[in-house]
Amino acid sequence: MLSPRRLLASALPRLRALAPVLGLAGLVIGMGMASPAAAQGVVKQTFGDWQIRCDTPPGAQSEQCVLLQSVQADDRPNVGLTVIVLRTADQKSRLLRVLAPLGVLLPSGLGLKIDDTDVGRAGFVRCLPNGCVAEVVMDDALIGKLRSGKQATFIIFQTPEEGIGIPLSLNGFGPGFDALK
Repeated sequence: MLSPRRLLASALPRLRALAPVLGLAGLVIGMGMASPAAAQGVVKQTFGDWQIRCDTPPGAQSEQCVLLQSVQADDRPNVGLTVIVLRTADQKSRLLRVLAPLGVLLPSGLGLKIDDTDVGRAGFVRCLPNGCVAEVVMDDALIGKLRSGKQATFIIFQTPEEGIGIPLSLNGFGPGFDALK
């Protein structure tokens, strides 16, 4: 059995490796449900309805960027989402992270349709003071659907029976994804 000191010593290199990713997560979460003008980071480029925002998180060696879009439900102006696409610090994985409002039904997860075709659901991984986060590692099939689609609809649930569909334009997703560092 490892002593607490040895356990900490063995975990420290992994924690240091995660620092840039955690810093970027702070950037993304800080963007939260704020209006695009108030979101953290500098808008580097705009691709259709998507923006690339960049910042240097605390502890990071270099600037890190995300592709994002914030939207509101058409019929409920107090219900919105921030959809974020990012590459992990090691550049090996691509993540789709969605910040949904507080009050969502966590066990139901977050549904996704692209052009009225059901893509699946993602579980919520944590809730923060400004919303709850659902996250998936993006595979090539999902990226292809997002590139070729016109509209994504994210579905949040406030009760098991009541899903709220929030449409998101995919205009500019492909070029924005390609430009993402």
